[in-house]
Amino acid sequence: MPTYTVTSANVSLTATQESEIAAGITEAHHQNTGAPGFFAQVMFVTLPERRHYIGGKLNATPHLYVHGLIRAGRSAAAKSSLIRQIAAKLQEIAGVGAEDIWVYVQDIPPEQMIEFGRVLPEPGAEEQWRKGLSQQKRQQLAAAGVTI
Repeated sequence: MPTYTVTSANVSLTATQESEIAAGITEAHHQNTGAPGFFAQVMFVTLPERRHYIGGKLNATPHLYVHGLIRAGRSAAAKSSLIRQIAAKLQEIAGVGAEDIWVYVQDIPPEQMIEFGRVLPEPGAEEQWRKGLSQQKRQQLAAAGVTI
């Protein structure tokens, strides 16, 4: 349900750092929204050298950007806590300065999203929606170590 894209510029994250960041974002999303952790997906993109500009000028300072697409219906306080927790986790794991980590969340109405082949439920209706997952998908997720 939530999809987070972490883009790194002028910094290379290790596989361990990516794994820790993905776990941290997933936990932050769960803690602040109540959505089950298996709903979250995190993707990583690394910009090639000399492809990051700020104010129209080439930037060489390490930066991390997180763009999260989440279901609408969360309070402003929950979203504020979520982005602060994500930023703190990235700073801790990647060692990038606080002023060089930018985090955005964007609301999408659940009826405008399909995941696992079905339109998403309203926040709070995840359990009934989860019960509709096929046995094959449940087994596939379990084999990957994802708790559903």
